[in-house]
Amino acid sequence: MEKEVEGSSADAVAKGHDQTQQTPKPWHSYISDDLPRSFTESTDAAIRSARSLHHDSSTRLRGLQDIIPEIKLRIFNYEDVLFKKCKDGLAIGLQNPTMTVGLGLAASFLFIRGPRRFLLRHTVGRFQSEEARFVKAEKNVKMLNLSVDLMKKESRKLLERATLAEKEMTTGQTDLMNAGKQLRYLAKSVDHVETQAAGAYFMYFVVRVYEWAVYANYVNSNLADSCPVPCAAPLPLSFKAPFARLVASVASLLKQQRAGMEKRMIKITEMGVAV
Repeated sequence: MEKEVEGSSADAVAKGHDQTQQTPKPWHSYISDDLPRSFTESTDAAIRSARSLHHDSSTRLRGLQDIIPEIKLRIFNYEDVLFKKCKDGLAIGLQNPTMTVGLGLAASFLFIRGPRRFLLRHTVGRFQSEEARFVKAEKNVKMLNLSVDLMKKESRKLLERATLAEKEMTTGQTDLMNAGKQLRYLAKSVDHVETQAAGAYFMYFVVRVYEWAVYANYVNSNLADSCPVPCAAPLPLSFKAPFARLVASVASLLKQQRAGMEKRMIKITEMGVAV
């Protein structure tokens, strides 16, 4: 009976609780009941997480503290083994000094750059494959062919330039020879003109002498009407002076032209061309 009464009472309480949940709460009940409960729940969660972290860190520290002695023992064991090996090596070196000297020299050769390269070149280089050597030789042959082609092209260009220079030299020599021939012809013509000018000047002098002789005979005889030789009066000065000046200017011009031609002929002979 008691059990039935308790069950009925519990059902009544549960129904009343459901009814209270179904009924809406006022806003001040949220502030008074839900806020403190949420705050306490969050603080409890933070405390639990801090405790778990502290527990984890403490377990890790304990694990590390347990591992550190083992690490120290291993380090000490390795140091003992290393010192023993060093002592054994020193003992062997003292017993065999020639071997120690050889090993020291070999180590020095390996650590120094120049001897190291020499050893690598004469040891590793000998084990290179024949294919690599063939490729290297082929590259060298190609480079040599390219250099030979370039030399041929340069030699062709030089030969062409030499031929052009030779042609220019021959044309210049022929031009100089022609100029020399023309200068010789001009020199001959100048000599001929000089002789003609000298003859004209001489004739002018003869005419002047003849005129003065006739004039003197005319003055001495005073017989202009009965003169046996038909004579004329002397030429006026207005005709005589320009003729003399013309002959003198022509003579001086011919001398100047001859001096210039002689200078040019000397220059041509200095260049190695016979005039």
